[in-house]
Amino acid sequence: MSTATVTAFRGHEVLAAGALRDVARVVWRAVKDAESHHGTVLVFDDATGRVIDFEMRDDERAMLAHVDVMLRMSQAALVQTNGEPNDATSGDSVDPMPRPRGRPKLGVVAREITLLPRHWEWLATQPGGASVALRKLVDAARRTHTDEDRTKAARDVAYRFMHAMAGDLTQFEEVIRALYRGDEARFRELIAAWPSDIAAYSAQLAFPTITTMERAP
Repeated sequence: MSTATVTAFRGHEVLAAGALRDVARVVWRAVKDAESHHGTVLVFDDATGRVIDFEMRDDERAMLAHVDVMLRMSQAALVQTNGEPNDATSGDSVDPMPRPRGRPKLGVVAREITLLPRHWEWLATQPGGASVALRKLVDAARRTHTDEDRTKAARDVAYRFMHAMAGDLTQFEEVIRALYRGDEARFRELIAAWPSDIAAYSAQLAFPTITTMERAP
């Protein structure tokens, strides 16, 4: 798993949502309760939309120990994923310039780049010179790609959840088409006929910057 926050469903209704360990306790009681047979309990990772399996064969203490192991593994994987390459080995196509004398500017790294004459001519006309223009271009490209990647990831997360919980609900295929078109209005219109908790969580995952869902303790 990639996050410590999860949402548990019993049937079509939210059973609990929040920190993994807290939800695990609620799920444990629900599964062991005779009334839990009224609906299957599934727990979803809020960051990925994937189902999380708990160890339910032993007692609650053993289950929580298993949860703690999952959390440690998740944190270790996150640290490894977020590790940044060393500048000295981050690519063969960019050669570091010799460090000039004097006190270096903090956060500024001088490296050699190769451009065509027309590129240099255009950069020379930009306010602040070539360096400022290049920084602005790189920042703009990073924002664009980051937004696109975040949008695509949200759609994939929502799809995983809906495939597990809503595959047999009305207009499912049309909902998925609207999701991947980015047609939020059509998406919301279609899922309005779904059970309210499933619809709310689907929208939360699909459009996370707009939709928030009240989380149960």
